[in-house]
Amino acid sequence: MKILYHHRTLSKDGQAVHIEELIAAFRRAGHTVEVVGPTGHADAAFGSDGGFASRVRALLPLSLGEILEASYSVLAFVRLWRAYRRMQPDLLYERYNLFLLAGAWLHRLTGVPFALEVNAPLALERSREPGLGLPILAKWCEAAAWRAATLVLPVTKVLAEHVIAVGVPSSRIMVIPNGIAPEHFPATLTGDTVRARHGLVDKIIIGFTGFLRAWHGLPAVIEVLAEMQDRYDVHFLVVGDGPARAELESEAQRLGVGARMTVTGVVGRDMIPAYVAAFDIAVQPKATAYASPLKLFEYMALGRAIVAPDQPNVREVLSDGDNALLFSPADLTSLKQTLQRLIPDPALRLRLGAAAAATVTERKLTWDGNAARITAAFTDGSRGIS
Repeated sequence: MKILYHHRTLSKDGQAVHIEELIAAFRRAGHTVEVVGPTGHADAAFGSDGGFASRVRALLPLSLGEILEASYSVLAFVRLWRAYRRMQPDLLYERYNLFLLAGAWLHRLTGVPFALEVNAPLALERSREPGLGLPILAKWCEAAAWRAATLVLPVTKVLAEHVIAVGVPSSRIMVIPNGIAPEHFPATLTGDTVRARHGLVDKIIIGFTGFLRAWHGLPAVIEVLAEMQDRYDVHFLVVGDGPARAELESEAQRLGVGARMTVTGVVGRDMIPAYVAAFDIAVQPKATAYASPLKLFEYMALGRAIVAPDQPNVREVLSDGDNALLFSPADLTSLKQTLQRLIPDPALRLRLGAAAAATVTERKLTWDGNAARITAAFTDGSRGIS
């Protein structure tokens, strides 16, 4: 197939991973892909927040910023139209963003089949933080984009319910969770180099990767370190950075376990697999209710013992006692008890990790698997929620 891929993503984070890995998977499968997106995205460093454009946007009143966002659709449409005429694609694939209607316009003008990847109900998400200046316009744009698509691709069944709620029939929805590139996250990878670099050889490592936000629930992990430090040589390895870092480090010092926690700061994308491989226990303390957390797939592929919240979107890929241990997200005591169960039980950690890695293989939770499912939906008529 000839695929015209469109996105409006400036930041170089998990969003960029999804974009780049899926494009690479399409190309590995033999498809031709032309990408239309913001200038400079491909060359930005991992961890970039969008640079100058994002900083300017933060200074503007909400309503003005949203008008500019909506106006960008005109520029994006012109670029898409030029690419369409040059390429004559078989499929338009767009990563949904709020106020972005360029893909919907091109589909309606040309009739090209239109796949819309949806990672979040952004009108709802942004109404909470940082807020919306034009909420009616935001909701209208979101519903218009979702309804226009030939096939909507939400990342979870929970998110699919949001899509259905605006009038998209289930026959035009196919759930495509995040995935993994096994060649980058081989189950045989060891974390020995990372352990040696940080002086963590022979320690029991609880690990977390990601952007550090106050809502992540990580202080509960520090409390477990404090409670179990006299019995087990346990260490908390935090791979990432963010606004909650100082508070997290302060809490570790307050509880007397500052030496038992390492915060690496931003780590290059190519180094993430080795860091995750160093974990004995990989923790996801919180998860947005409709998200498909990318880190879960990384933990699974590398065969880590996973601790995650017991909620519907997480249960779409993890099963308590089978390939992970799930805790009540409303009760951080439950998280602490789950960690206390895993720390002294290496056999359980190994069993859970092996089952997690097997789940990736059995369910083809890979970018190649996702690319195959998407293109099949437009070639063999396999549609509907799955």
